[in-house]
Amino acid sequence: MSEASDAELVARVRSRDRAALEVLYDRYARSVYSLALSILHDPGAAEEVTQELFFHVWQYPQLYDAARGPFGPWLLRSARNRAIDVLRRRTRERQLSWRLEMTTHVTNQNDPDDTALQNEAVARVRQVLAELDSGLRQVIELAYFEGLTQREIAERLGVPLGTVKTRVRTALQRLAAALAGDRELWTDTR
Repeated sequence: MSEASDAELVARVRSRDRAALEVLYDRYARSVYSLALSILHDPGAAEEVTQELFFHVWQYPQLYDAARGPFGPWLLRSARNRAIDVLRRRTRERQLSWRLEMTTHVTNQNDPDDTALQNEAVARVRQVLAELDSGLRQVIELAYFEGLTQREIAERLGVPLGTVKTRVRTALQRLAAALAGDRELWTDTR
């Protein structure tokens, strides 16, 4: 079976042939891992990207379309995208952690009026989010509270990536418009 073409092996994976996946793994795992490692500079994360990618190929072999090009470049492009997503997620997590630390630090030093204003601003954002229709609110919550990329949101919801992008843009525009009159909550008037 190791002499089989990638297209033949993917067809066998579609029919749930584990041996075919093992051959694909043997052919490409080292390249996928090397690419992920060059992006992430973290052996554990590169290994995780490699494992997740082949698991994804096993679960969704229909995502590869031979008519659009060879399997190897498609797989490496997928590995690159996943590694970049990991980097983005790490950056968001670091930024969120920093913001939480700063908020805690500032809140602890603020006087009661500042704390009241901050609580009012948080309550207003929650209210505006609650007023969004469920589809728009869902993409914002997945993106900003769970840290998912738009591609991950599309996969989780089973909708096209373009739909997710439109929903995020629309939701952010509506949030901005609703909060535009609340500028005094966001700026220090002293």
